[in-house]
Amino acid sequence: MATINKGRFSADVGADGKVLFLIGVRINQPWRFLKWFPVFVAMPRMLIELQKNPSLGLMGKPRTFRSGRTILVWQYWASFEQLETYSKSQTAQHLPAWRSFNRKVRDNGSVGIFHETIMLSDATVETVYGNMPAFGLAAVTGAVPAG
Repeated sequence: MATINKGRFSADVGADGKVLFLIGVRINQPWRFLKWFPVFVAMPRMLIELQKNPSLGLMGKPRTFRSGRTILVWQYWASFEQLETYSKSQTAQHLPAWRSFNRKVRDNGSVGIFHETIMLSDATVETVYGNMPAFGLAAVTGAVPAG
């Protein structure tokens, strides 16, 4: 069971270039299973690769959320440079999956993909957690007392 931090605390973000990366998929046409399923199964392979190789830059364990036809994976990265390097690597899982998506389903509308990249050092970040285990940003940067 997770340790509960009693009282109010915040994330120790620092100024060293951490990134919040939101990436996801939306199943637009569920009946076109053969079109969207390869996109759907590519993400777990990438996450396994990233978790086995912390030097690639993924921090902590990603969180996955589902709402209707949309699945969102919430990730923290040590730096934008590491995220970009991974996305363009010829030897990593991402680039072949991206190329396959573009070849097979990019313009057919059966599945949508998205990502949002937020550079935390450039953003105003406020985090407050009450009576929670270390969660979200505090789970990967450390928890400090909230002011």
